Amino acid sequence: MKWNKKHLFIAALLPIQYLLVQLASKFPIFIETYYSTGIYVSISKFLRMLFGWIPFSIGDVLLFFLIFIFIRFLVRLVKTKFHFFSHKIIHFITIISMLYACFYLFWGLNYYRNPLSENLGFEQEKYTTQNLFNTTQSIIQQLNETQIRITKNDSIKVKSPYNQQEMYAIAIESYEQLANKYPQFSYQFPSVKSSLMSLLQSYNGTSGYFNPLTGEAQVNARIPKTSYPTTTCHEMAHQLGFAAENEANFIGFLAANHSDDIYFTYASYRMAFGYCISELRKRDPEKYALLMKTVNVGILKDFKESYDFWEQYQNPFEPLIKKGYDAYLKANNQQKGVDSYNYVVDLLISYFEKTGFENLKN
Repeated sequence: MKWNKKHLFIAALLPIQYLLVQLASKFPIFIETYYSTGIYVSISKFLRMLFGWIPFSIGDVLLFFLIFIFIRFLVRLVKTKFHFFSHKIIHFITIISMLYACFYLFWGLNYYRNPLSENLGFEQEKYTTQNLFNTTQSIIQQLNETQIRITKNDSIKVKSPYNQQEMYAIAIESYEQLANKYPQFSYQFPSVKSSLMSLLQSYNGTSGYFNPLTGEAQVNARIPKTSYPTTTCHEMAHQLGFAAENEANFIGFLAANHSDDIYFTYASYRMAFGYCISELRKRDPEKYALLMKTVNVGILKDFKESYDFWEQYQNPFEPLIKKGYDAYLKANNQQKGVDSYNYVVDLLISYFEKTGFENLKN
């Protein structure tokens, strides 16, 4: 079998691309100025215009196809008893090289942009346990009040009246409200969809994902509805070029909190409470226990329902998938891996201490 020169050339570009990405990562101001707020804005809008109108997830179909290609590659290797192994490996590396280029061109360089705290213009300093306690206490107050406004009873669990499509529409409106205060979060040309792989996502422990090759925000349609608003807003934040998970979490909180819809307001405080109370539990179990006594029973029922939902999908493969995703995040400027999600607490405390709760929804 003759060597395909085109394949050899594209495969040889893979290490060069890697070195270029590593070099670009040293210049966050350059990436922020010329990529994240420059070329990426046009790329993301184009992808959302191209695929947003299609009612199902093109990204999911693409992933199914790539998985099929990979399985086919392995089967053919075995069937041919590894004949022409080097040629087939070069062909495989060629595909990886092209995907690598598309990933970083279409979105991935956003991992190396300036921190969100600089974008928003507030100091992000190391917080104390007392800072965390005060913020969590205030969040609980807001969460309790919002839950009672919805249910009229502190022991009744919140039940969202919306279907998925209605929540996507409200999420888009939420970003419109947020953009009035923070223009950098302006969101145009919607492309938010329920994932065709929702069952698989449930088993691998994910609530949603963003596909950088198609620009679509995918949401696991099976997750409890009370967490649906912030999950949707989180994936939309990725579409806007905020790649870091803690930053997408924070923007998801902001968008849901700026919504005129009370169920989105509830979801925003619910998410903020979940992260802050978990961190307080690690730092000071006594203060954690003290604050948990102040949480409305209906809210505790809500969290219990979410816990039961994820428990039913526990399986031996989930930890392996989590380790793989952890390695992916660490390779893309998130040194804490999957724990990066929890670093939203830093942003929440910094934001609340700067703005105060009087500026939030009541």
